[in-house]
Amino acid sequence: MKPQRPRESISQPARRRRPDTRKRLALVAGVLSVAALGLIARAVDLQVVHQKFLQQQGDARFLRDVPIPVSRGTIYDRNGVPLAVSTPMLSLWANPQQLLEHTDRIPELAKALGVNPVDLTRKLEAQSSREFVYLRRLMPPDAAKAILALDIPGVNAQREYKRYYPDGAATAHVLGFTNIDDHGQEGLELAYDGWLAGKPGEKRVIRDRLGHIVENVEQIRAPVPGHDLTLSIDSRIQYLAYSALSEAVAKRHAASGSMVVMDPRNGEILAMVNVPSYNPNDIDNSNPAQRRNRAVTDVTEPGSTMKPFTITTALESGKWTPTTMIDTSPGWFTIDGHTVRDDRDNGRIDVTHVITYSSNVGASKISLTLTAQQMDKVLHAFGFGASTGSGFPGEVSGYIPPPRTWGDFVKATIAFGYGLNVTALQLADAYSAIADGGVKHTPTFIKGDDNPGVRIEPENIANEVMAMLRTVVGPPPATAPQAAIADYTVAGKTGTAHLAIAGGYARNRYAALFCGIVPASNPRLVGVVIIRDAGGHGGEYYGGAISAPVFSEVMTGALRLLDIPPDNVQQWYAGGPVTPAPAAPSSAALPVAAVATPRATRGGTP
Repeated sequence: MKPQRPRESISQPARRRRPDTRKRLALVAGVLSVAALGLIARAVDLQVVHQKFLQQQGDARFLRDVPIPVSRGTIYDRNGVPLAVSTPMLSLWANPQQLLEHTDRIPELAKALGVNPVDLTRKLEAQSSREFVYLRRLMPPDAAKAILALDIPGVNAQREYKRYYPDGAATAHVLGFTNIDDHGQEGLELAYDGWLAGKPGEKRVIRDRLGHIVENVEQIRAPVPGHDLTLSIDSRIQYLAYSALSEAVAKRHAASGSMVVMDPRNGEILAMVNVPSYNPNDIDNSNPAQRRNRAVTDVTEPGSTMKPFTITTALESGKWTPTTMIDTSPGWFTIDGHTVRDDRDNGRIDVTHVITYSSNVGASKISLTLTAQQMDKVLHAFGFGASTGSGFPGEVSGYIPPPRTWGDFVKATIAFGYGLNVTALQLADAYSAIADGGVKHTPTFIKGDDNPGVRIEPENIANEVMAMLRTVVGPPPATAPQAAIADYTVAGKTGTAHLAIAGGYARNRYAALFCGIVPASNPRLVGVVIIRDAGGHGGEYYGGAISAPVFSEVMTGALRLLDIPPDNVQQWYAGGPVTPAPAAPSSAALPVAAVATPRATRGGTP
């Protein structure tokens, strides 16, 4: 019989396995509990402790704030013709890091952009730490879309606007231009940049790793489009002035020219042109000298165009009337060792004919009866020596020497336009005050600007000066027969001034000026023409010969365009034809003293 094992020996192994199982279960449960606690702790760390930081990091990779471009306001002329418009364009940009991962596509991109592949690669490598770099800005949409169609990784586009100027060089100096970011840089684009530019909006988007916008999250700031601007400029008259001035400057081989046309009733500037000019649609092919608006930035000695203001001072003093006689024989006289000359011996003439014949001797002798303070007061009242207030960027104030420094000779030279500096706009503003019966309006480039004006001269004196200016546009020896306009009366004044150089005046270099008003019986237009450094080509350099014809041509067209009726005066000027003064030998030679010092001047330069 087989012996049996004790029961204890049978059940003992079962009792040993039970604790091992529990330990393993406990160990697993412990590990899972620790892992769960770790996950919970990590979740708390990520979602609570570092949530803001991690959200920012995530957003930095996929969430972007991008601008919403706005169109710059359109600039119109007074008749609603667009002078400056903004055209939507596309600018290509790339993520250098992504693009450099596909270097095999760079030659294809470079060919499409028309650049050297090596240069493009170097550009991308130099900015590889950035996520955004422009490839080409302001491309025509069709050209940009053709490159995007190549589907090159990392290449994207954004909308921008480019400024376009339909009239090109004709309006360049008035309008100025904008830079590549569409901000005004010169001219009225700069002066009214805040009004025209508007305010770009901003939105938050989600981009994928290739830079494509996959979702618009929210609009942060609504875009505010730029405001439109309506100018006082008449683009038709502007073109007429630019065309006529360009032709005259080329014909006379002059260095430059400027013309301003104003409405004397309200100070609105209808045209302002300069030659040489530039194409504002192609700034890179211009230089600073071409871009300067010489009508407001360049000064010149005004020559005989200053005589009406000398006569105004004389009339206001009560010592003189339009018919007061003055002896200008023998056509020259000496002051403080300097000689003042006329081109002819005009003999004994009245104050009116001092203007008609542009007598330096007559103007000088009249000035000697006035005080420096009287003359200075009138000049400043008409706006000389100070900015006109037009608001045009870079406008200069000109220069009038302090009255305390005026001796007799300085008074005499200022009387016929030497020893002080003015701009074309200042002259137009001053002659507009005469034309409007002694009321001066601040020049403005904005149509309908509230501009009531200020009286600076008694109306009766302004009318007397206007009558004198009408005698200038008559047959010789009046100085501006070429300023005449068929069927209209014209008032005006010529001026010719030697150009100042170091140590004195250039013998054969001149500024030729004409300031005119039309119709003289009911002034509607004032025009000022300055042609600089004509140099006497063809034997002509006087304002009456060079600048007056430009005035006549432009105003003839302007009067028709504005439908201003003729005043049908058949005589050359009110009061009958001019009676020539006795002939005398012309004294065209410039005295030695006049070349040696800026104070001494050549006389008789109408």
